[in-house]
Order: sequence, then structure tokens, then C-alpha cells
Amino acid sequence: MATPETVPLSPAIGAEIRGVDLRQPLPPDAFAAVRDAWHAHCILLFRDQRIDDGQQVRFAAGFGELSPVLHRHGGHTAHPSVMLISNIRRDGKPIGALPDGEMYFHSDQCYMPRPSMATLLYAIEVPRQGGNTLFANMYAAYAALPEPVKRRIAGLTARNVYDYAANPTRRGAAGADAASAVHPVVRTHPATGRKALYVNRLMTEQIVGLPRAESDDLLAMLFEHQEQRRFVYEHVWRPGDLILWDNRCTLHARTDFDSAERRLLRRVAVLGEKPC
Repeated sequence: MATPETVPLSPAIGAEIRGVDLRQPLPPDAFAAVRDAWHAHCILLFRDQRIDDGQQVRFAAGFGELSPVLHRHGGHTAHPSVMLISNIRRDGKPIGALPDGEMYFHSDQCYMPRPSMATLLYAIEVPRQGGNTLFANMYAAYAALPEPVKRRIAGLTARNVYDYAANPTRRGAAGADAASAVHPVVRTHPATGRKALYVNRLMTEQIVGLPRAESDDLLAMLFEHQEQRRFVYEHVWRPGDLILWDNRCTLHARTDFDSAERRLLRRVAVLGEKPC
């Protein structure tokens, strides 16, 4: 097949990949071109795909070891790495995870010792308005920090906590049994060698070794900085969209939507390395 065409999505982040049908395995040269574009643009959009669970899993597995679904729910699929994101309910219960409303900026599984490196989200049903995904470029956010701030955060680590049962989409007090992991405030991408901010509003609780008040002030400043619109692309979903994003150098969030409208997406994640 011809080399896939790469078209930038926004000045901030992202590219659309054209000329690829993910129902079929990609030849090695085409897959290498996609992987290179992913490293260059952080998120990739594939429009008008008509793929099933197995085809999505096969494409994801090309990037590395698949990550099992950590939070099971009534609508989980037979494959251990496939999760539904949906507000559709049967017998009063959602068939998928994270059913309703806005979701704060975060990086997938940053509360685990080995967070996800990649997430692939495929749209099946979407509301007429809202439920958009915001993607923020953490390379650009780090590069734009004043030099004194870069020096202040160099070498710091932070505890990331996620209480899926109590606070899955907005920041709240985490229960004692919530999963947590300590990672660098600034991480270096293993493939590109570039530095990216690696804290987020939903899951980063405290900078290790700092008094709570000082940590809260520093994190609040970093959250406000990294969520500026100049770093963000807002994706309006269409059925058949598949987006691949790199959790090592991006954050993502979700806008609110009418809970009476159906939303159904299918997610597969790829296990990453310990951040450094």
C-alpha cells in the first residue's frame, strides 16, 4: 500500500492519518510510518473506520503489550483488554465505564507503576453535542514553562491516586484503598527523548517531599498552565473515528453532554514502561 497521508489536526497537537483501512493488517512499512507519525504528533485520528473488537486489538498490539482492563463493569467484553465507555443502561445499570458528564484532564493509568503508553478509543455512537475529548500537548506545556519553574520542578516526583469507585471523573478525596503510584513531575519520552509534564488535575495528589500547602500551590499553577487552550485540540467525535494517543506526552479530558443521548466508545490500552 502507499505511504499513509498525514494531515495536521491543529497547531497544538495531533494529525489525521488518511489512506489506512484498519480492518486489514498494515504492512510493516505502513505501520512504521504510522508509529513515526504518532511519535511526531502525539495523537492520531483515523476517520471512517469500521472495525470490530478483534481488529482494534490487533492494531493496538502492534504498539506493545496490551494492558488489561483495571476496573471491570457490567458491560465488559470477552477480551481482557477491551473496555466499553458508555452511558447506555440496561436494567438501570450502565453497560460501560465512565458513563456520564465532564471528566477532568488526566493521563491513563498514571496511578499504576507501569502506566499505559497508548490508548486507542473507537467511536460507535456519539451524542449530537458534547462528549468531546480535549487533548493537551505536554511537550509544549513543559517547553513553555519559565526557566525558574523548570529548575524548581526538576527531579521532583508526585503521587498519583485514582479512586474509580468514588471519584472517577472529577477530583475528590480518595479512599484508603485507592490505587496510587509515584512518578516524576517531568518525564522523558523513551522514544523521542523529549521532556513532558507528567502531572494532571484528576489524579495527581501531592508532590513528594513538599509541605501540603506548597505542593497544592505548585500543582495548581501547573494545572492551570498545562490546560491552556494554546496547548489543546478539541475533538468532536463521529461514528467510525479511532484516535490513538500517547499517554506519555499528552493529557485528555471530556466535555459534558446530555445524559439522555447515547454515547458508546470502545477502548484498548497498551502497557507502558515505568516513567523516568
